[in-house]
Amino acid sequence: MDPRRIGGRVAAVRRALTAAALPLPMRITNGLAMVSLVLSSCDLLRLCTDKERPLRFPLGGREFATVVCQLASVVYLLSLFAHPEAPSSDDGDGSGRAPAAAEPAPMPGGMQDDDDEIVAAVVSGTLPSHHLESWLGDCRRAARLRREALRRVTGRGVEGLPFEGMDYQAILGQCCEMPVGYVQLPVGVAGPLLLDGREYHVPMATTEGCLVASVNRGCRAIAASGGAVSVLLRDSMSRAPAVKFTSAKRAAELKEFVEAPSNFESLAAVFNRSSRFARLQDIHCALAGRNLYMRFTCTTGDAMGMNMVSKGVENVLSWLRNDFPDMDLISISGNYCADKKTAAVNWIEGRGKSVVCEAIIKGEVVHSILKTTVEKLVELNVIKNLAGSAVAGALGGFNAHASNIVTALFIATGQDPAQNVESSQCITMLETVNDGDDLHISVTMPSIEVILYSFQFPLLPSLSIWFM
Repeated sequence: MDPRRIGGRVAAVRRALTAAALPLPMRITNGLAMVSLVLSSCDLLRLCTDKERPLRFPLGGREFATVVCQLASVVYLLSLFAHPEAPSSDDGDGSGRAPAAAEPAPMPGGMQDDDDEIVAAVVSGTLPSHHLESWLGDCRRAARLRREALRRVTGRGVEGLPFEGMDYQAILGQCCEMPVGYVQLPVGVAGPLLLDGREYHVPMATTEGCLVASVNRGCRAIAASGGAVSVLLRDSMSRAPAVKFTSAKRAAELKEFVEAPSNFESLAAVFNRSSRFARLQDIHCALAGRNLYMRFTCTTGDAMGMNMVSKGVENVLSWLRNDFPDMDLISISGNYCADKKTAAVNWIEGRGKSVVCEAIIKGEVVHSILKTTVEKLVELNVIKNLAGSAVAGALGGFNAHASNIVTALFIATGQDPAQNVESSQCITMLETVNDGDDLHISVTMPSIEVILYSFQFPLLPSLSIWFM
């Protein structure tokens, strides 16, 4: 279990016991603890210095009570230092609560006895917002109080942001820090898509009107023409650390060493120790002065694999230091990977899943479903997707709107939407076949980066076919 969750639950028990045992304002309990500490300390000092009545064991009733008061006071005051989130500042009205700039509106879900003190502590900075979950032991309450603190600090509410209906405990330490709510997105389903002899329904999360309808129409055209075929060209994830040497000559020596075929087996053995799924495929290097960028590529099974390949890279770098002790590691990722950035290296070499899909759309289907002709579609693709993108200096953008569909699918299936940048690199090709009667369409996507969940595995080969 996450240590933060354990700490939060212990803190919740301590607070519950304190509230049940002494339901008094914190200002009064702090004062009583200080008085008890001072009196018990004076009494113990007097007993220890009284020669006629020295302190002996076993303790008598009075001595025992004095020691207990001393220990209890010390433990209570130390707990304030361990949890300094709820100290109050007396504003002169005797309430012991921090003054608010304006009277707050009621918070969703109702206020508990000390919620206002906690919110005031967050607003003042005494209690860091990211400590709320561990201190309260209640993730939902922490999110609710954080919303109120945000409203007081900014002067603007977040009533339009949904709060109810989210399991805030489930995301603790997993996917989002300091939550204040969640965003609702509609999910549509296009299809069925007939691909490799099987039918698939495609989930898409989007707020763009007509996107799902457009994809659904493409699926109808493909199915009516006999379906599409997909080929997985390559499966490899990459990570490229950046290292620095005292001279370009030393950087070139390491480049020669790691790219030498005779050293590959040794490097692969070290790399593959990091995982039972990761298997090193290739190392390709690039040099920039004294800086060396080593692009490691490997298979990663069903995982997207960036963490997996990073661990393998760390193992290899540690092993290389035996022969290259002057190697200075600048970053485990030197942007030659390249992750979440449009890069020619991904377009040429591929990253993740490299896929090509094709289909032959019958001429009558083009007329009846797509409402156009084969000749016009071929001309449109050349002038817009190919020539137009070239004029714009596009890199991997030789398509109409691949990014739209990739992002909608990624969000609906729990992928990383930021990796849409390289995953939507795509080139669409249209040609006439069968004496110009029918349309041959293909899409090539060299760098689709996805995690393969069991429920979405059949969707992977079909990613490309929608991206005209």
